Amino acid sequence: MKTRITELLGIETPIICGGMMRVGTAELAAAASNAGALGVMTALTQPTPEALRAEIEKCRSLTDKPFGVNLTVGVVATEINYDDYVDAILGSGVKIIETAGRSPEPFMERFKAAGAKVIHKCVAVRHALSAERIGVDVVSIDGFECAGHPGEQDIGGLVLFPAAAQALKIPVVASGGIADGRGLVAALALGCEGINMGSRFLVTKEAPIHEGIKQKIVEMDETQTKLIFRSYRNTARVYKNSIAEQVAQIEAAGGEFGEVHHLVSGKNQEKAWSTGDIEAGMVTVGMSGGLINDIPTCEELVRNIVGDAERIINERLAGITRG
Repeated sequence: MKTRITELLGIETPIICGGMMRVGTAELAAAASNAGALGVMTALTQPTPEALRAEIEKCRSLTDKPFGVNLTVGVVATEINYDDYVDAILGSGVKIIETAGRSPEPFMERFKAAGAKVIHKCVAVRHALSAERIGVDVVSIDGFECAGHPGEQDIGGLVLFPAAAQALKIPVVASGGIADGRGLVAALALGCEGINMGSRFLVTKEAPIHEGIKQKIVEMDETQTKLIFRSYRNTARVYKNSIAEQVAQIEAAGGEFGEVHHLVSGKNQEKAWSTGDIEAGMVTVGMSGGLINDIPTCEELVRNIVGDAERIINERLAGITRG
């Protein structure tokens, strides 16, 4: 299955395992890449640039396929020297970088000088056009259904994906609400060159989170997510647990972010991921959790998605046109 994405990034399938905070480790990235997708580690999962260098080397020891590193700028409360992380990424010879959060413009000259391909994640066509103008190679556009930060415009993928593909000259990757071969076919039909999945790769054997969380996502339906932080202009989609409900209540009463910080702290999130207690903290997951019914290996997941997509294209759609 060849698209502009597979050709540009040197991968076998037009599937990207997007960078996920606390989850984008060497093991998961390598497993996704070995399966024929693009695995993406997350820079800020590592506490220091030195630790990131070590994690990149670990990933390189686990796969000889292309992999990327995600650098998300400006969405965490702690002080971070991003230049040091950029040094670690480029100094380690990484040639594919996924950026998110603020514009990657301050780093683009260095990325390009190092010969790196840049995939920028954004949630609106106007942001995608800005990214294209500063020279990114690919835009990954997040529909309203996505986990994490869907923005404030609330445009679903069925409209956002073709709108972005129509507006941009560079390849567009569809992200949000996709978990299977049907989503891949739909994305290609809407003009995109591939798909970026987070929640679906979260529920794989290799994802470094507790099996209890994976099982809760298997059991959930598409209604079991909640939008929080909307009043703070930093909307996030998370699993609808008691923490999310408390945050929503505090926001509805006009509470400031300081009043919810203890509920959504990184410490509580880590507790949920590591213990399997879905009520322990904020758990990021998208609406596509309602489409997830099993916990495969990355290899099984990618093979099933591509196989299902090919069957849909060659049998179901071909049958409709013949009929």
